[in-house]
Amino acid sequence: MYIDMIKTSAPTLVAFTLTAAVSLAHADGELNLYSSRHYDTDERLYSDFEEQTGITINRIEGKADELITRMESEGDNSPADILLTVDTSRLERAKAAGVLQPIDSPVLESRVPAYLQDDENQWFGFSQRARILFYDKNDVQDPPMTYQDLADPKYKGQVCIRSSSNVYTQTITAALIAHLGEEAVGDWAEAVVANFARDPQGGDTDQLRGIVSGECDIAMSNTYYFGRAIRKPVDGLSDSIDSIGWVFPNQDNIGAHMNLSGGGVARNAPNRDNAIAFLEYLASDSAQQYFSAGNDEYPAVPGVGLSLSVASLGFFKADDLDASAIADNVAAAQKILNQAGWK
Repeated sequence: MYIDMIKTSAPTLVAFTLTAAVSLAHADGELNLYSSRHYDTDERLYSDFEEQTGITINRIEGKADELITRMESEGDNSPADILLTVDTSRLERAKAAGVLQPIDSPVLESRVPAYLQDDENQWFGFSQRARILFYDKNDVQDPPMTYQDLADPKYKGQVCIRSSSNVYTQTITAALIAHLGEEAVGDWAEAVVANFARDPQGGDTDQLRGIVSGECDIAMSNTYYFGRAIRKPVDGLSDSIDSIGWVFPNQDNIGAHMNLSGGGVARNAPNRDNAIAFLEYLASDSAQQYFSAGNDEYPAVPGVGLSLSVASLGFFKADDLDASAIADNVAAAQKILNQAGWK
């Protein structure tokens, strides 16, 4: 959990650097990476790994579902060594599709918390984003303090949120099912729909822009979209940062939901050893710090430092619900969202 995680060090990073746990020998060769992460800042991750190991990374990028389907169709002839993607549901879908394989890595077992890895070691989480609530400080004097509060009738016509087809919406709903049960979450979803300020549309940044424009007073978003707007100019958002407040929900009970980014070794990886070395590198201090400094995410490895933009959001209690438990409830979540009329 991140409630006691932030340490102070250099001015550009709030960092508490652990002794390096990963020592990568010069290996040479290549690595075929299938990635749905679309962040330019990941270039630093790849170039550092290549410099440390001599391994050349060949990348194929696309949407997670498309990459998983591609790996399925390629079958035994797939050149993929690694699948890197965003969200627990996509990682679990890859596992269910049979395109990943279990691996034995003492480094990953010791570095990545058990609740952020597949129970059969087919995938591991490497970075996180808290899914929290934002509000207009000028119009909302009594903001929602829990996810359940979004269903309160006093917020009727105020809530902006992503569509039911979005994986972030699906996984927060799946997590609530794991905690509260399907019946309670079904009632919650219907009540949240009744509080919509508009039909769901756009990405997380668009929900935050909705607060700035006055279209909504309350929004749900992953923290890294807001952290990015603190760190650098984001059109339609950064100039109005001071008018937006935020709440890490459910601090007296389950904690704030964490959205996971992770990866696994492909089932037919032709460069399996290099693939495992790459995953172990992603769990190293340097890579973990860069997830935060370069993309405003929370490291998966406890104790690794945060960028100033992320640290400025403050201390909080994170939900440590097992990622596999969230994935198990995604289908039920989608059914509930559909029944609630959540577009």
